[in-house]
Amino acid sequence: MAQRKEPEFTHFDAQGNARMVDVSGKTETLRVAEATGAIRMSREAYALVKSGAMAKGDVLGVARIAGILAAKKVHELIPLTHPLLITSSNVDFAFQDDQNLIHIRATIGICGKTGVEMEALTAVSVAALTIYDMCKAVDKSMVISDICLVKKTGGKSGTYLRGEQRG
Repeated sequence: MAQRKEPEFTHFDAQGNARMVDVSGKTETLRVAEATGAIRMSREAYALVKSGAMAKGDVLGVARIAGILAAKKVHELIPLTHPLLITSSNVDFAFQDDQNLIHIRATIGICGKTGVEMEALTAVSVAALTIYDMCKAVDKSMVISDICLVKKTGGKSGTYLRGEQRG
């Protein structure tokens, strides 16, 4: 039985110092990451968002743009990430009426040398925060939850699907 190799933290050198990973020798591949999350709110706030009647305007339209812009700025927000030339970015929403819940899904793509997981996760996070900001006058008790990577393709490690066990 082969021994399982322990994963390495790539953002530390041999002495334990933080470093940006050198991707110069990596091959450019098509890489896509998909992340999801949710925001739960009061029945009143949910109805206003769903009907487009929130006083601040088109909540989901603004949240979509905020998520896309955030994905493009990850290197300015998270230390040691690389600036990436994003080639596709989608942020979508789905309503779950029985729980006053809005599901958020971001799919980010590049042709590059490093993955876009952080970009997808950031897009979901900022979209959720934007919804919160635009609705807080009606409901300050909103809860943002379940932000996670659900899929990533490309690169040396191949495909990851949430829930699938590896190795």
